[in-house]
Amino acid sequence: MRTVGVILAGGRARRMGGGDKALLDLAGRPLAAHVAGELAGHVAALALNANGDPARFARLGLPVLPDPVPGWPGPLAGVLAALDWAAGQGADAAVTAPADTPFLPPDLVPRLRAASGEGARPAVAAGPEGALHPLCALWPVRLAPALRDALDRGEAKVREFAAGQGAVTVAFTSEAAFFNVNTPEDLAAARARLAAR
Repeated sequence: MRTVGVILAGGRARRMGGGDKALLDLAGRPLAAHVAGELAGHVAALALNANGDPARFARLGLPVLPDPVPGWPGPLAGVLAALDWAAGQGADAAVTAPADTPFLPPDLVPRLRAASGEGARPAVAAGPEGALHPLCALWPVRLAPALRDALDRGEAKVREFAAGQGAVTVAFTSEAAFFNVNTPEDLAAARARLAAR
């Protein structure tokens, strides 16, 4: 199964005070570069989903995919961008991960791929206590028409769409692997975590 990876950075970063979270510095590298590093060895190609001027992400060296639907409908639009791009790459599935999750499990992609039945259904990551991380997921390319229809109907919840498509949950042993950098305090905690390594 040919799988590509797409880093989701299409949000507005309100809790961070706006701007591009993907470009925030973490140990001398942009936040999104940490995510790319976790995904790169497991996918055939990588891209970034983001809106606005793509030139601001040039230093990441990734294709930039805007949301394919207008009006900032949320992360499901980023998933659709990922699926459309994956189809153009000849891929069977896309693995998505938010740009603000720099500590992803190293076996994220292979475990999602295996649980999905090699792309037969979506696979969504969860922590050890069962907390879902629905944007850390594998999405079969064949879901693009259903997702486009869902967005046209105003559906915005990733969990609901995934469940409606028969998603399987994949439990990982570390909740800390899915740590999100949402606030300045979170960024400070991520910097401290890396400094302690």
